[in-house]
Amino acid sequence: MKTVTVRNTVIGEGLPKICVPIVGKNKEELLSEVAVLKQVDVDVVEWRMDWFEDIMNFTKACEMLQILRDALGEMPILATFRTKQEGGEKAIAKADYVALYKAIVATQQADLIDVELFTGENEVKAILEDAHAHHVAVVMSNHDFAKTPSYDEILTRLKAMQSLGADIPKIAVMPQNKADVLTLLSATNTMYEEFADRPIITMSMAGTGAISRVCGEVFGSALTFGAAKKASAPGQVAVADLKTMLELLHKSL
Repeated sequence: MKTVTVRNTVIGEGLPKICVPIVGKNKEELLSEVAVLKQVDVDVVEWRMDWFEDIMNFTKACEMLQILRDALGEMPILATFRTKQEGGEKAIAKADYVALYKAIVATQQADLIDVELFTGENEVKAILEDAHAHHVAVVMSNHDFAKTPSYDEILTRLKAMQSLGADIPKIAVMPQNKADVLTLLSATNTMYEEFADRPIITMSMAGTGAISRVCGEVFGSALTFGAAKKASAPGQVAVADLKTMLELLHKSL
């Protein structure tokens, strides 16, 4: 199993790494969130670019990324534009999506980027090729805020991401009941044990799925998302609580 190293953080070994999103609309809000992050124990910071009010001005977007890099020092940054159709704040044309990521990647100030699987095969391949040329790792993702796909479909999507060359395949789904959480965990375990040759990230959202954010080390998910100031998705657990639970579980394994 390959690992993914970003700065001093190794994703895919030991405890699942904790990623905390920052969702400020402007520089002041983002730096306020960074100040909070410096008081908690996190491994990766996700800049949710779709919340940033000037994101379609790529020059300002890149300037903001540089400000975040300066403020965060050696903390790994995952740059993410979550599209409207996958639960994000803004809709974006495919051409703009590609252009934004190419601009972000060119700065080499983000350590990882998040690219949605269903953006389109040509677009995904173009972004992925450009990211790897600039030594930026790619989290390829899919988010279903309406339901939990079948066990087979979850596996199909994760395997497709791996086949396309994603460094870290990721899927997040919404449970309608407890059985859906078991479906997600079972598919995660199968992917990890039988098909994955690199780290994967999976989660079941909302309160019902909160257990999936804690038990990644058991089933094979290498990174989990927590909240420091404002949650970016339903079911995110406060970072301090998440860290405690991850460590308690790790001691028993």
